[in-house]
Amino acid sequence: MADVLLQSSLPGMVPRRGKVRDVYEFGDRLLFVATDRISAFDYVLPNGIPGKGEILTRLSKFWFDFLNVPHHLLSTDVTTLPLPQGTDVKSLQGRSMVVRRTQVVPVECVVRGYLSGSGWKEYCQNGSVCGQKLPSGLRQSDQLPEPIFTPATKAESGHDENISFEEMCHTTGPELASQLRDFSLRVYKKGAEYALTRGIIIADTKFEFGLVDGKVILIDEVMTPDSSRFWPADLYSPGGSPPSFDKQFVRDWLETSGWDKNSSPPELPADVVQRTSEKYAEAFTQLTGKPA
Repeated sequence: MADVLLQSSLPGMVPRRGKVRDVYEFGDRLLFVATDRISAFDYVLPNGIPGKGEILTRLSKFWFDFLNVPHHLLSTDVTTLPLPQGTDVKSLQGRSMVVRRTQVVPVECVVRGYLSGSGWKEYCQNGSVCGQKLPSGLRQSDQLPEPIFTPATKAESGHDENISFEEMCHTTGPELASQLRDFSLRVYKKGAEYALTRGIIIADTKFEFGLVDGKVILIDEVMTPDSSRFWPADLYSPGGSPPSFDKQFVRDWLETSGWDKNSSPPELPADVVQRTSEKYAEAFTQLTGKPA
């Protein structure tokens, strides 16, 4: 196995490849393989972050266990599946989830507890986020009076676009939209309150949901540095962009690399890869109390 697993391979099987994950179909079950690929500015970069896929998988499992809500994870043991002859099982263990197949809800369920990212940009333009009016005078990275639910389109490629709750209702129906909003806010609050006791602010996060027999369950990854903004609580200061546990080293380097963001991205330097890997590992250990 290569030092950095950029793509998985099961003999005779063709996966659906997302930006960072490969998905294989096994009837009513799916195999999610979290590779070490990393994306930024809507591009998958040519080299990855060693150990990243394992961190995301282990952290998602931690949250699924902690949150105690209906979810899709069945096992992290890939040998529970009828794998093809010749599969390199060792390369899959630790970075894979065996999950239930669901009818995926085509909306990203974003919860924001702090004003950052696209929410901050929208607030600067019109004082609201996804159609929700916010108090005037807020600074970048300010904590919001209450967490808000800000759905987005679920893009197969390119960038997700923020939408209003009313627009979401047109896509899912008002009853399901309300269920997803309430579910998302409840899970975010529980996770964010716990994370704060471990010295991490979850500024915002993205959830995905599926339907099984008409019931809503939590799917995909959960509150990882790839799907959330993690800030160290002891370094938090509103009025700018706080230090983070996610891929900020990667974004910062790309911004100064001369890359035009419209062509194939450059390869990351070794020190950027190492520092990013260390941040992912640090976030996992701080949240779970276990070594990465």
